[in-house]
Amino acid sequence: MGQLVFNEKKVLVFGWARSGKAAAKRLLDLGAKVTVINRDPYPDDTDYQQLLAAGVEFVIGDQAEQLSPDFAYIVKNPGINYDHPLVQKALVLKIPILTEVAVALSTFQGRLITVTGSNGKTTTTSLIGEMLKTAGVSVTVAGNIGTPVCEVVGALKSSDTLLLELSSFQLLGIPAIQPDIALITNIFTNHIDYHKTRENYVAAKFRITKDQRPDQVLVLNAQGADSPDFATKTAAQVYEFSRQESPTFAHVNQTDLIVDGQTVLPLNQIRLVGPQNLENILAAVAVAQLAGVPTTAMAAVLKSFGGVPHRLQHLFDRDGVAYYNDSKATDIEATQAALDSFTKPTIWLAGGLDRGDDLMRLAPNLKHVKGVIAFGQTQQKVVELARSQHLPVITAIDVERAAPMAIKLAQPGDVVLLSPAAASWDQYDNFEVRGEVYTQALQEAFEQGEN
Repeated sequence: MGQLVFNEKKVLVFGWARSGKAAAKRLLDLGAKVTVINRDPYPDDTDYQQLLAAGVEFVIGDQAEQLSPDFAYIVKNPGINYDHPLVQKALVLKIPILTEVAVALSTFQGRLITVTGSNGKTTTTSLIGEMLKTAGVSVTVAGNIGTPVCEVVGALKSSDTLLLELSSFQLLGIPAIQPDIALITNIFTNHIDYHKTRENYVAAKFRITKDQRPDQVLVLNAQGADSPDFATKTAAQVYEFSRQESPTFAHVNQTDLIVDGQTVLPLNQIRLVGPQNLENILAAVAVAQLAGVPTTAMAAVLKSFGGVPHRLQHLFDRDGVAYYNDSKATDIEATQAALDSFTKPTIWLAGGLDRGDDLMRLAPNLKHVKGVIAFGQTQQKVVELARSQHLPVITAIDVERAAPMAIKLAQPGDVVLLSPAAASWDQYDNFEVRGEVYTQALQEAFEQGEN
């Protein structure tokens, strides 16, 4: 990017989460005069003490009056909405509002590959990263996938590749971004509470390509409703992928995965399951091909990649049974996709926070389910759904108790699938904890059986 200059500039970092800490440290490295503002008190940890000693000013409270016109920039946590009074005041004062990604990219000179979209970003980014690594490329993966870009950018050289997963929240805080390769996996109506309208959400996603040059590349989903408009508006070269049989850059036929006219591997050799993952794979091989990755490296990754944790993740096979962790399925649509990914007899584990969803919408997706284990606040709703489809159902307190029940019910050839169709907050801090508890409970149950 390069147009942002922070040396000797007064910068306000708004929000003391991991991205805020990373931004404050990087801004110090770039010579900025840093003030951090946060609604809650700061933990007296090593990061706080080191930055305090380095001259960072820490302010508790996030009132608008604490923002003065002499700040050159605000670097805010992506999750803080633009209707926050302090952010609104910054807009009135015409102070540029950034996210930490913009700070990081201000000095990066290497090859930049970026991924955004509504669904599949993390899986697709992980696949691209593994393909690049397998091909011997020096690549660093960061962004919305979990690592703030400011944590890693200082060590990167002009010969390195930086692969970023970017959310719409992050993209709004990057004034201009020019990735060498940009990918938009798909766009559905999402985050309306933040963006207010679908049009605003789509515009935020388009920022990933808005400033690309004609020598750069944009990869689009051929089935995306917004793709034709994006292809018309971007200055970049456009390549498309499709999970239908079509003459797009990356596509499938009845037996094979194809990119740029080359067969990558037979579809039956791909470890990931489900139509959504096939779309993620096609997006990944399109980007990998454009980045110079040999098809042999792509094939090697696709034969072994079992998925990102908690996202229809293949944990292991045991005694002829395949065990999957899809704890990230916190809504009905995600669980529908998971259930539709299997044709083998499936034992389905479901339940969680009751947000008033109509679980009967899942009835058409239970055609391969042989048994159900229900838990959490939505336990009774899951039970009623199972009984409406004449499926055997048992109840458990939580996933820790449900896991060994599933092992006892499973027979060779079955699939055991945790796909809750609900958020985790009735019993767990987040979906990651729920998935980890489930995985550990399976492992412990097997160990106890062996002993």
